[in-house]
Amino acid sequence: MGVPSVLAIDQGTTGSTCLVLAEDGRVLGHAYSEFTQYFPRPGWVEHDATEIFEVTRAVAAQALDAAGDADVRSVGITNQRETVVLWDRETLEPVHRAIVWQDRRTADMCRRLREAGHLDDVRARTGLVLDPYFSGTKVAWLLEDDPHLRERAEQGELAMGTIDSWLIARLTGGASHVTDPTNASRTLLWNLRDTDWDPIMLDRLGIPRPLLPEVRPSSGMFGTTVGEVFGRELPIGGVAGDQQAALFGQGCWAAGLAKNTYGTGAFLLLHTGDTPVPSEHGLLTTAACARDGGLAYALEGSVFVAGAAIQWLRDGLGLLDAAGESEAMARSVEDTAGVVFVPAFVGLGAPHWEPEARGSMFGLTRGTTREHIVRAALESMAYGTAEVLRAMEAESRVRTSELRVDGGVAMNDWLMQFQSDIVDTPVRRPAIVETTALGAAGLAGLYAGVWRDAEAFVEAQGDPVHFRPGMNDSERRDRMGSWNRAVRATVSWANDAM
Repeated sequence: MGVPSVLAIDQGTTGSTCLVLAEDGRVLGHAYSEFTQYFPRPGWVEHDATEIFEVTRAVAAQALDAAGDADVRSVGITNQRETVVLWDRETLEPVHRAIVWQDRRTADMCRRLREAGHLDDVRARTGLVLDPYFSGTKVAWLLEDDPHLRERAEQGELAMGTIDSWLIARLTGGASHVTDPTNASRTLLWNLRDTDWDPIMLDRLGIPRPLLPEVRPSSGMFGTTVGEVFGRELPIGGVAGDQQAALFGQGCWAAGLAKNTYGTGAFLLLHTGDTPVPSEHGLLTTAACARDGGLAYALEGSVFVAGAAIQWLRDGLGLLDAAGESEAMARSVEDTAGVVFVPAFVGLGAPHWEPEARGSMFGLTRGTTREHIVRAALESMAYGTAEVLRAMEAESRVRTSELRVDGGVAMNDWLMQFQSDIVDTPVRRPAIVETTALGAAGLAGLYAGVWRDAEAFVEAQGDPVHFRPGMNDSERRDRMGSWNRAVRATVSWANDAM
């Protein structure tokens, strides 16, 4: 039998990544595949949940095949968090396409709840804000849109869950309907302090309790895969939403440590220890993982569109052939020639929370080239991150000494240096940037005994790369000033339309 290992499933917004991670930190098998994105109306985003499972199963099988005789002892799952699936408990067939976290169809529902005066109570109970981003209003919409689904939900015939719950249900042949605190805390339905589903929120959104999964610790037993899925039965030993998994994978399991993941969106989390910290600066209070995979808490700020902006420039406008070209294009020009790009395709997240905002570009002239636009798209990721980081520091009253980064876009050296310059803080990139998958592997590996403790898990990852700030204060202020002006104009355009 080969080296002790873990199969990590990273089910993301645009594709599924699977890797087999060995006890010594080597990646023994790796595979990735994209799946279909559906945009039935402006602001609506959907996935085919069955396709997600089939793609994920195929990618996992490829990673396992590549790993050969590795002694795979457990499965870890990390996932796009707020995306929600509703399925038949008996047949395991979805009753509607999955509604994706980016989807904005419940903006009016959220506005009505805010106007009814529920915002402060919702924040106190869940740590979240009333925004279409979260799962609860998506489920409420499904049940309102089809009264027959509501009837079936009340009779206990249906199950709901975020993508982790959906994958676990399919992997275990329907034996497990479970989730973990990090995913539960993103639904608008879970009480952070009571650590249970909140009856007031369920009643407020009209969601029957029988729909909901059982919540288990992020490192622990979630079920066993049926033999026909991977050709072997494997325990599912670790589950966490993608951003909390990345936080754990980066070794941020103590209060005061922060990380930013650059994926489809950009997600900055600051670990706050074993106490939830309420926010007054547009941030979210959310569940996170402690060193042993138990419950802890974090502050979070989300930039809804990051890498997706480059994907749009590639697929929608044809300004580049591959996302990897963006670094060379950014380096080929001295600046953006005055172009500022606010990629609010699905609204603005923290600290603005403006669901009606849409993508905007300012400063275009006849001299604007595709290189200027691509560079402006990359810069927008750094500016959005800087806004969130400053809000976090104000909230926690702690100056961040280092920003740990991960995700595919973090491999862009130019952007990581620009990020360090704009936030005036050192940036640390790990040897393996897929830390969402690493975090899931770590949680599952701790359960299965692949690593003796969390420190041994991080030590196996190798040496990081560091970027240090070099921009002067005057230039930093000017650049952030232009960004802030563009954001104000974007928000004003959205408000004028209402």
